[in-house]
Amino acid sequence: MVGILLRRAPGTLSSALRLHRASLAAPAARFLSTHVTNAACEDHEPGFLGSVETFFDRAAKVSGVSDKTLAGIRAVDSVLSVKFPVENDDGSHTIIEGYRAQHSRHRLPSKGGIRFSDEVDLQEVEALASLMTFKCAVVDVPFGGAKGGVKLDPKKFTPSQLERITRRYTMELCQKNFIGPGVDVPAPDVGTGPREMSWIMDTYRQFNPQDVNSAGCVTGKPISQGGVRGRNEATGLGVYYGVREFLQFPEVQKMTGLDGEIAGKTVIVQGFGNVGYWAAKFFENNGAKIVGIAEHDVAAYDPNGLDIEEIFKYRTQKGTFRGFGNAEILDNPIAVMERECDILIPAALERQIGLKNVKGIKAKVIGEAANGPITPAAHDYLVSQGKVVIPDLLLNAGGVTVSYFEWLKNLSHVRFGRMSRKWEESGKSKLLSLVEQNAGRVLTPQERRAVIHGAEEHELVYSGLEDTMIGACEATAAIKNCDFRTAAMANAIQKIATVTEQSGKMFV
Repeated sequence: MVGILLRRAPGTLSSALRLHRASLAAPAARFLSTHVTNAACEDHEPGFLGSVETFFDRAAKVSGVSDKTLAGIRAVDSVLSVKFPVENDDGSHTIIEGYRAQHSRHRLPSKGGIRFSDEVDLQEVEALASLMTFKCAVVDVPFGGAKGGVKLDPKKFTPSQLERITRRYTMELCQKNFIGPGVDVPAPDVGTGPREMSWIMDTYRQFNPQDVNSAGCVTGKPISQGGVRGRNEATGLGVYYGVREFLQFPEVQKMTGLDGEIAGKTVIVQGFGNVGYWAAKFFENNGAKIVGIAEHDVAAYDPNGLDIEEIFKYRTQKGTFRGFGNAEILDNPIAVMERECDILIPAALERQIGLKNVKGIKAKVIGEAANGPITPAAHDYLVSQGKVVIPDLLLNAGGVTVSYFEWLKNLSHVRFGRMSRKWEESGKSKLLSLVEQNAGRVLTPQERRAVIHGAEEHELVYSGLEDTMIGACEATAAIKNCDFRTAAMANAIQKIATVTEQSGKMFV
């Protein structure tokens, strides 16, 4: 096992961290793509980390925050890099690389997902951790930002191997104090889900058997393991809420020519994983027409609309969209984003819209459900053409918002609604009886149940998420004379600066 743990003093970027980065790649690599080819981006466009830093620097100029505070906010606090072997079925071994980056600990715990992908590298993890810091601030979730990743393709490993890898990775986090309900709380991301979160929690408990709050060491767990109802669809639902709110702003209606209703709008969703599926479902359920869906290898397009549940079932059974109904099948899945639609939802991975394809984008509203799907140059072009870009740090914050609710549930050791639901229903029932007496009409049992129904956990989660997204969208739109991405980032920077400066711990 090889492990590298680097922490920096507040407000500084340690020379050790600089040396570690230099040993990983040439200086320009943080700004250039690490991929050999990219169907959307030119070679000179920045990589994911470079894009995040570019957007940060733009927002910093309009934030009104001092340069010394900005320097502290911009840098990554701590990075953990580990390597360990895993045994294959044939007796051979594969070396696994894992990372965890804590971008900011201005609030604790830090928060961010863990992804399993063969594209994982240190720069990607740092970029995602940075984005998490700003994302939490935008939606007023009191966490710092973190992110983790294990460099592997989960499809190439057995469930037994994945469990051993997850537990070993968690062991490294435990030993280096990179996990805990008050320290750093992971969550699912690309390639991981409730199963992996259960393994993480169980491993943490083995290292911390007396921690009564151990269930709060990770979120995105199954309900039976302390998860919260509504978490699975949270990010997709947040995407829907965010787009719905932006369509109601007069300036957005003026820019796009669209009215303030979701009903009747045409939508293309690029990426049909958890986020893309649920976003498409909520748009469809509220009257939108989903005309295009893209997966990693193929896309389906039908101007008459696709039935989300039917195409989901078909893909589950066949493993592909090919042959589905009357849909046009596109071998190049990125190309579907250039078809006619009102709203485009990139919900796959970073750098999906760059200088190679941005001029073909016809959507009036682009909602970033994925992290970093648009490069800075592509973003500038879209804004110059009067397009509305709703940024990732705002739009896909539904996941971390509901993760916050799950963390609160774990710390309180009681599910939401358990203490108040029946009391609420009893009060409503008494009031309703008085109304019936005065009105001279008795409601049917079905009508009575609908009126007195007390909120269940998932309904409270939905309500809290909706309120959070409405507030964050309004705060973003209130910042004038810049695009919405810059506004959201500047809003986040100002909030983080206030916390760090008032704590008196920015510099030593």
